[in-house]
Amino acid sequence: MYRLSSPARLMIVSDLDHTMVDHDDKENISLLRFNALWEANYRHDSLLVFSTERSPTLYKELRKEKPMLTPDITIMSVGTEITYGDAMVPDNGWEQFLNQKWDKNVVREEASKLSELKLQAETEQRPHKVSFDVVKAISQKVMEALSERLAKLGLDVKIIYSGGIDLPQVNIVPQGAGKGLALAYLLKKLTSEGKRPTKTLACGDSYNDAELFSIPEVFGCMVSNAQKELLQWHAENAKNNPNIHHATERCAAGIIQTIGQFKLGPNVSLRDIKDISKCSLENTHPGFEIVKFYLFYERWRRAEIVYCEQDIQNLQDILHPSGVLVHPSGEVRTLHDCASELTKCYGDKKGKQFRVYVDRVFSAQVCPNSWLVKFYKCEISDEGQTSCTATVLLHAKDGEDGYNWVNIHQTWVNRSVPADESSWLF
Repeated sequence: MYRLSSPARLMIVSDLDHTMVDHDDKENISLLRFNALWEANYRHDSLLVFSTERSPTLYKELRKEKPMLTPDITIMSVGTEITYGDAMVPDNGWEQFLNQKWDKNVVREEASKLSELKLQAETEQRPHKVSFDVVKAISQKVMEALSERLAKLGLDVKIIYSGGIDLPQVNIVPQGAGKGLALAYLLKKLTSEGKRPTKTLACGDSYNDAELFSIPEVFGCMVSNAQKELLQWHAENAKNNPNIHHATERCAAGIIQTIGQFKLGPNVSLRDIKDISKCSLENTHPGFEIVKFYLFYERWRRAEIVYCEQDIQNLQDILHPSGVLVHPSGEVRTLHDCASELTKCYGDKKGKQFRVYVDRVFSAQVCPNSWLVKFYKCEISDEGQTSCTATVLLHAKDGEDGYNWVNIHQTWVNRSVPADESSWLF
């Protein structure tokens, strides 16, 4: 979050499973729609926060399975761990706060005495979280017995029930922990630094997300597929709160809808625009240009746009005549040769699994009319996901909207090399 020198225009704090990520959406369309919206319109001046019950181990597994963006901040293990950036640097202040009046070993020993609770794998037992599986039909009774047992010992803890990824689970955490309290801590920290976000939107689908909606001045999105426990909480506690929206669309699509509902900023993803060649934006940011370019690239290879010589001419027009691409393999190609090669590849991915998205689009203005843009470009195919880091030099066009692409330099990420490197064109 320290990459922003001023308050974020918008901070989105979203649960992952069944909120940002739709496990029933096998092609991840709603997630890819959100990705395009965020990188084109928000990444440069806003903050993305993922708030999940998943441990770091399960969170990293999900990132391998789904085309997720890299958040600025990650809140994991039901609000007991806060980390920053792709390196996931821990918030030591939050850890020290949770250490107060917390004895994990005693909590684990006492809770394990209830035979109805089944201790989860060691990867799910975190410094400030003890987790058990429980049968849903008896969960309420077990939680009451557990609460009574721990209270008699004078343990200052919080018991959080969750629908879970596979089975219902019971998480025991310090009293000061939880998704809502972690968010409150973040907002307090940002406020003390003079960087409190102008607007904050919290998004969730389950009962353990209810805390997020209880933070003052925070807008809320309950996705259309929200669980009945969250809907019941809303009916009993927040039905008259105008800042909480029950979306009519699932998961990430519901988040996009809610951005529009509260007028928090642009809510039309480039993936929702049929003819992006005519799409423009006032004060276009370089991120918008990058997303637009690679969406055209995806649609061209999937033959989702009609073959048109004008499209190729438009592509040639934005590529600098002497521009070059340093391919991830190390080969140097002219940009116009790359465009010619793309012409020959029209529809080569038609009917196949092929999607392209960009992540972490950051730009710096290096002179009055030039920007250096760095990002990750990812291609999803039947063989899996292939990624590269990319640096692009853009020049603003003289007297008109848009940019000229001058140079592109790419490097494979973690030896992520496709079987056929020649299929990687831009």
